[in-house]
Amino acid sequence: MNTVRTRAVEIGSIPALAYKQKLSTGGAGIKIHRLDCDAVAVFTLDKRGGQATAYGKFDSELFPEASVQEAIESTIGLPYSTYTRIVLKIAAQSDAEAQDEGNAEEIIDMLSSKEYNAIIGEYVKENGKLDYTRLNKEFIQFASKSKTVAGLAAKSAGVDEILRFVVKNRAAYLAKEKELLSDAQTTALIEILDDINPRSALKELSSHIKKMLAKK
Repeated sequence: MNTVRTRAVEIGSIPALAYKQKLSTGGAGIKIHRLDCDAVAVFTLDKRGGQATAYGKFDSELFPEASVQEAIESTIGLPYSTYTRIVLKIAAQSDAEAQDEGNAEEIIDMLSSKEYNAIIGEYVKENGKLDYTRLNKEFIQFASKSKTVAGLAAKSAGVDEILRFVVKNRAAYLAKEKELLSDAQTTALIEILDDINPRSALKELSSHIKKMLAKK
């Protein structure tokens, strides 16, 4: 069975593999697989600050806080893709894993979209992580030059509305698509980018838009 996640990385504080995955209940989570025993832990990530909260039961001795923080830091900036599930001869699913699969809800799949893959292809660095600094810089340049953005700002449009406009137009440009994404698709695309790095995804662009609105 395939799952939407980052590539797995090995962490050093405990013998384990970790990766970030898209949770079926919404948002992102960190999943850590111990390599020396049959134990898995899942933590949801706060979208604003990236703090981890346990998702189901876990053994804190097997997964100390330092290992969770290391897993978070090691996966920041890694883009999502579709991978097969990692199974390390684990005898039974953890409560968290079973809960995640049992609460599936319909979500908009942007992972396979031309727009998402165009952004990943354009802004992923040699280390395999997304270059948010360059992404924000170029999106801000577009926003600053766009007459439509200036018009939206003059009409006191909301930050989210302007953000969607900028992202959908830049995504279409990068993907060489004439047809723009819908608002719902654009929101789903922004959420995927936010999940990759909730502490810096498009924050500079959002701040720039807020400054534009403050001048009106």
